[in-house]
Amino acid sequence: MKIYTKTGDRGETSLFGGTRVSKNNLRLEAYGTVDELNSALGLCICASVAEDVQELLTELQNRLFDAGSDLATPSDYSGSKISVPRISGEHIEKIESAIDRFDSSLPALTGFILPGGSESAARLHLARSICRRAERHVVALQMGEEINPNLVIFLNRISDLLFVLARYENKVSGKGDVNWTK
Repeated sequence: MKIYTKTGDRGETSLFGGTRVSKNNLRLEAYGTVDELNSALGLCICASVAEDVQELLTELQNRLFDAGSDLATPSDYSGSKISVPRISGEHIEKIESAIDRFDSSLPALTGFILPGGSESAARLHLARSICRRAERHVVALQMGEEINPNLVIFLNRISDLLFVLARYENKVSGKGDVNWTK
């Protein structure tokens, strides 16, 4: 199988199921940004000093691939023998559990913090901001098309998780959070 198909050379691509859409379609913007987030997490894994964070982020990359598949497949599509993974409440609960676990080891927040500290924390903050953009695109898509409602919640929780993991990485690397000063 060749990497290039030439089917997108005119600015269109196919959703799962074969529907052709413009490459500037909001659905593509949503799952393209989820893909960008997934790539950013790869960079976070490379810089992480904590093995438990690396393992969690690798699992999260797999679930983001599921989210991309979910977004690339219209909700009413049912014509395939292939089961399309959908984000569920269970995925959200696992993220919430991870947030609680890592956050319980951190000092209480007393103010706003800036993205920074250690390199791994800064990368996690960048991934968090990409996640927020993906969430905005999914919200916009949801306003015009029926999509899995768990996707918005899932992305919202991931951004919270990435914030907590950035603080955790600062802690385990011996760096503190960078406090915002007025």
